[in-house]
Amino acid sequence: MASQQIKWVIESVREDGRQFRPSDWIERISGLMGRFGRDHRLHYSDEVQPCMVNGTKCLMVAEKFREINPDGYNYIMAFARDNKLRVHEKP
Repeated sequence: MASQQIKWVIESVREDGRQFRPSDWIERISGLMGRFGRDHRLHYSDEVQPCMVNGTKCLMVAEKFREINPDGYNYIMAFARDNKLRVHEKP
């Protein structure tokens, strides 16, 4: 079950160092994978959340999201791959 604890960080930076646009892509994807609560507010999934790493906006994706929502996981990882975004395991 160690793979269940792996978390991937997808940076808003391309592999060549350029900033990725549009800058709100993280909020858009997080919102798609979130839900609205009884308080009528958006609640991000525990498995897909925006985060900051060394001052850079990033998207954190837990490996267990692959089991919970395989299509969503594949969509996010394909998005990162197709846009050549930096992806690394959370330290």
